[in-house]
Amino acid sequence: MSKKSKSILFLELAQPNDQGVSRWVYVTEFKDEYASLNLGNGLDFARKGSTLDKKYNIEVNRASKGNKITSMRLNGYKEEDTFKQNIRKDIRDIIIKEACVMLGTKDGTSHNMKIEPDHKDGRKTDLRVSDMATQTLDDFQPLCKAANDFKRQKCKECKRTNIRWSASILKGFEDFPFYEGTEKYEGTCVGCYLYDPVAYRKAFREWIKTSSK
Repeated sequence: MSKKSKSILFLELAQPNDQGVSRWVYVTEFKDEYASLNLGNGLDFARKGSTLDKKYNIEVNRASKGNKITSMRLNGYKEEDTFKQNIRKDIRDIIIKEACVMLGTKDGTSHNMKIEPDHKDGRKTDLRVSDMATQTLDDFQPLCKAANDFKRQKCKECKRTNIRWSASILKGFEDFPFYEGTEKYEGTCVGCYLYDPVAYRKAFREWIKTSSK
């Protein structure tokens, strides 16, 4: 029987879906038949140029002390090797300590409630944000896994149809679908609730004040 490669072993653990998105795999799971996956400070089997790196966008979480990798996941298939998914450590460290801007949850024991740094722009076309030297804290927001998975799916639908997700589906916000623009995507995600729920709610409050006069 031929020995399984490390990339195959990791795929068995990660179980990516048909969009190439997997669950977060924690290094504590690298034991027994998966013990060969153990990492140091580097990505080893998932390093740049590896089989996994060539096919998937790879995201990692690192410990605040020691910078060791604590978990990793696959975040979709690579379409073009232009936009880099990496988020600078100082930004990531701030984001993961905050509450989800959609649900208000903070990092807890439930896997779906783990806080993830989300790129606000779901299209991921701005190369400034792709560059860790020029990206800023405001380019990202904290979302729990459940909210981030939901947003990711809606952003894919928007990319396919050029129709943005409307907040009018939320009770109480029926008359305020976007804080800028319309449902038609016209080169920017700004104005969509999913792009920035905080900015949406602030704009909604101002709209209510204006409407009540």
